[in-house]
Amino acid sequence: MEVTPDQLQQVAAAKYGNLAEGGWGPRLRARFGHYTPDDWYEALLTSLVGPTTRWLDVGCGREILPFSPEGARSLSQRCASLTGLDPSDNIDDNPYLHHRAKCMLEDFAPAEKFDLVTLRMVVEHITAPQSAAAALSRLCAAGGLVLIYTVDKYSPVSLVSAFTPMSVHHAIKYWLWRSEERDTFPTAYLMNTRASLASLMSENGFAEAAFFTLSDTRTTNRFWLLNVMELLIWRGLRAVGLDYPEKCLMGVYRKVG
Repeated sequence: MEVTPDQLQQVAAAKYGNLAEGGWGPRLRARFGHYTPDDWYEALLTSLVGPTTRWLDVGCGREILPFSPEGARSLSQRCASLTGLDPSDNIDDNPYLHHRAKCMLEDFAPAEKFDLVTLRMVVEHITAPQSAAAALSRLCAAGGLVLIYTVDKYSPVSLVSAFTPMSVHHAIKYWLWRSEERDTFPTAYLMNTRASLASLMSENGFAEAAFFTLSDTRTTNRFWLLNVMELLIWRGLRAVGLDYPEKCLMGVYRKVG
């Protein structure tokens, strides 16, 4: 299971269109040959969703793919069913869902199991990892996949977030990314390393099918000069075989049996 350069290029073309007519961000990343973690997630997700897929999106919020509404609409129309699960009222504003479940993951008891379960930027908020992993095992069909996309526990932004009070989280997110307050939730970082995810999922009947560590240069996305500097640092570290410190994780886990 892999994400190919062609898949990334197709996602970028669909999301950003003609780079000459779009914003400076996509154009700058294209010059550096850099794709965002969201691009990687969308490319992999696109390869996993088919016409027979029964899909559960955990923590779906208001949008399946916040930066790609057309991609979300296309995937929603392609799959056999798309169920969104979220205890927040944000789920009421999600236009792509076929079915809604406004509840906690552990309390969800559908009549059928799912071929694909996705958790996009969700597990960093989970405070009971064992219960969550057990629920994923109960909800996923044999041979089905769980796709987890999250921030890395030891990235600089995650470390700052872990040691700052919730009262300042929204202010920081708004300044950096113009996010809305209703999209800011407390973080726990209990499922945000490859080792912790592998252990939890293995204990609950899953095997790791693929894993990706994704460099993330979006911290300075609103500031052209700072973003150029960030991309230059990313390229320099990459040239000498070192990881960029700010990164996301993406793992795919197959239900055994």
